Amino acid sequence: MTTAPDYEQMLRGADLRVTRPRVAVLGAVHALPHADTDAIIGAVRVDDADVSHQAVYDVLRALTAAGLVRRIQPSGSVARYEARVGDNHHHIVCRSCGAIADVDCAVGEVPCLTAADDHGFVIDEAEVIYWGRCPDCSTARP
Repeated sequence: MTTAPDYEQMLRGADLRVTRPRVAVLGAVHALPHADTDAIIGAVRVDDADVSHQAVYDVLRALTAAGLVRRIQPSGSVARYEARVGDNHHHIVCRSCGAIADVDCAVGEVPCLTAADDHGFVIDEAEVIYWGRCPDCSTARP
């Protein structure tokens, strides 16, 4: 049995002040992997209808800067947020419905891709997005 994350402790550990909107947004990101801002706002407003759009945007910015959430934005998509941080995983995106799933690093090391020429950069992350059709879309009739 897994236990629910302690969002207040996570915020404190990142030196962020614990507020109701921060706890609510962090909980929504954990509950809704790869959710866009509108979905997060909807989830937060279930418990606190007074939270503004701007407050959610501000909280997402602070959580991302603190490393508690990761912001991804596949080409042609709005920004999405996930709670899986601290590893170098990638994503697969359905070209038809836009579904997104996590894909572990092909090699399992950070970074999992070695650039042919790093131009003097010290590379610490590689971002790969695989594109295709999800099982539902690939079996659906045209």
